[in-house]
Amino acid sequence: MTFEEFERHAREAWDEIPVHFKEGVDGLTVRHDAPVHPEHADVYTLGECLTEEHASDFGSAETTRSIIALYWGSFRTLAGKNPDFDWDEEIWETLTHELRHHLESLAGDDALEDVDRAADETFRRFDGQEFDPWYYQYSEIVGRGLFRVENAWYLEQTWDPDDFASASAIPFEWRGTRYEIPRPSELGDVHFVLVDGVDVDGTLELVLLRRRSWLRAVAHMMGLRSVEVLETEARAEPVPIEG
Repeated sequence: MTFEEFERHAREAWDEIPVHFKEGVDGLTVRHDAPVHPEHADVYTLGECLTEEHASDFGSAETTRSIIALYWGSFRTLAGKNPDFDWDEEIWETLTHELRHHLESLAGDDALEDVDRAADETFRRFDGQEFDPWYYQYSEIVGRGLFRVENAWYLEQTWDPDDFASASAIPFEWRGTRYEIPRPSELGDVHFVLVDGVDVDGTLELVLLRRRSWLRAVAHMMGLRSVEVLETEARAEPVPIEG
């Protein structure tokens, strides 16, 4: 996808989001850059929420202004490494993720990217309390779709509901080996599958995300509807190499 095509797709997607969900955002900027993670050479920043705070005793659209930036160079680099790279899906995921940063800044949540918060949400989850189902995304980014919270690893996949329903197994790759687990009976919105049968220094969970419409995704972030969170376990089996 050329830069011009990328910008057109990004702006078309941005325009689909209702205006009242973009309160305090001064616009979308699309850049040629391919920023690299300072500690992981194979991890690229797809987008950022560039937020400027103005002096005030409370957060509002007047005191918290943001610009959402997308980096075409990063998208192009990752697309070159993955023949199944879905440009529009990645644009969608990145825009909604960065918009969430802005919305939580409005709410005065300064700990959005704090690894301690991810750890706290982990404790809340396993204590049976309500928790942010996307908590793992604010921890250490190890690779594309791979996150780590202390000794817990999270491998993220996004599924279209129809594709999920027709699949017999969920494939994934871990440390150079291809595996699969039986398809769970339900997808939910966020489905944590604790995986057994792989070599991991801690725990590994597949996080199966339901592909959502723009409006539905933003509604989730604004807390306008409940999120169906499922938790199951499965044993992984290596996939034989063909040929």
